[in-house]
Amino acid sequence: MSVRDVPSVMAMSARLSTMRLYGSVIALVSGGYSIHLATTGSGMATSAWLMLVLGAVVLVHGAVLLTPLAARLGSASGLLMLVYAVLMLFTQLWMISMGNSGMRDGMNGMNEVNSVAGGMGWDAGMVAIALLMLASGAIMTARRDMTPSKGAME
Repeated sequence: MSVRDVPSVMAMSARLSTMRLYGSVIALVSGGYSIHLATTGSGMATSAWLMLVLGAVVLVHGAVLLTPLAARLGSASGLLMLVYAVLMLFTQLWMISMGNSGMRDGMNGMNEVNSVAGGMGWDAGMVAIALLMLASGAIMTARRDMTPSKGAME
């Protein structure tokens, strides 16, 4: 991005509501982090594939929120965020229930990954992001004003 691009970015952000911008950033970060976690584990178990697919869908949703296509989603965007968050939390709980604490078992100073879920343990960062996404989805659903305010258009 060059200095000449700054006015176009500013113009784009003026056309988007703050809620859409925040929702987009939350979706982009959580989708990207989900993909990162899924692809950096020691194996692609069911949980990793689920997180990979879910992360890709969330990432695309975050990108769509920055485009005019977001108007077609309307209030469904908040509901989608809620569904994504619940699925992410469910996946993390599932990994805990499978006995994969996400902690490293130290053995003579060496770290070994508990491999019940293919080396992919639950992640406190993913839980925090999913809770943030859950709150964002609830706000987006309750407020229903995903369009910019009148003052932003002037």
